[in-house]
Amino acid sequence: MQNQVGYAWITGATGGVGSAFARILASCNHPLLLMGRNQEKLQNLQAQLQAEYPQLPIRCIVADLANDGDRYAAFEKIQQENLSISLLINVAGADVQKAFEKYTQEKLTMQCRVNFEAAASCCHFAMQRKSAHLDIINISSVSGIYPMPYFAIYSATKGALASFSVALREEVKGKNIHVTAVLPGAMPTREDIKEQIKGQGAWGKLAVKSPEWVAQKSLKAVAKNKAKIIPGFWNKVMRISTACLPMCWKLAFIAKRWSKIEKDAF
Repeated sequence: MQNQVGYAWITGATGGVGSAFARILASCNHPLLLMGRNQEKLQNLQAQLQAEYPQLPIRCIVADLANDGDRYAAFEKIQQENLSISLLINVAGADVQKAFEKYTQEKLTMQCRVNFEAAASCCHFAMQRKSAHLDIINISSVSGIYPMPYFAIYSATKGALASFSVALREEVKGKNIHVTAVLPGAMPTREDIKEQIKGQGAWGKLAVKSPEWVAQKSLKAVAKNKAKIIPGFWNKVMRISTACLPMCWKLAFIAKRWSKIEKDAF
């Protein structure tokens, strides 16, 4: 008989946003399936959560989602353990930022696979392993709203993920599946991002939201079956206030600003 416990499956579980989701769900006594690339970080997170919630079922799977072999092995393990999924949260992503000509073919493939292909693949698998009901949260980004020179691959893949999420939501109507795309702004999850937020001055301080706040808003949104949300008042203001501007103006502004920043943490 299929295991009827519905797990919350979190990809990118050891990062700032992923661990925020894990802690919130653990406090609600929700069984957890944590996935990430780093075994030590996964084990540390599991140990911390298990110490606070000793009776909570927590599974960990080490997988590099850019590697389809790792991904399929993870799917097979979930099947072997007969786990059903009631919540999938696709957090894993790669925010490589630099001129396109500076990419290697390997880096290009990795970012496209992690940010979009892996998320879609996990959605497909979770739908086959769903319990009575399945909620899906796909973490996109406000960077996916417009094309972004010098952040072109990230903005394109995050835009694709948001579009896919809205389309999938329509396909699964009436099938006890809810899909929500979340488009957050900057979150202080790493030191390089914190420095980048500081560099944005007053706007950065107004628009920034904590991973915990974004996670809470995301869970509420999927519970209400919202198609897409932009968490944070000032992020919504940015979206509305720039919507009518000519694309050439937006591209020129983004290119001037983002050409000064380069990061490659993956």
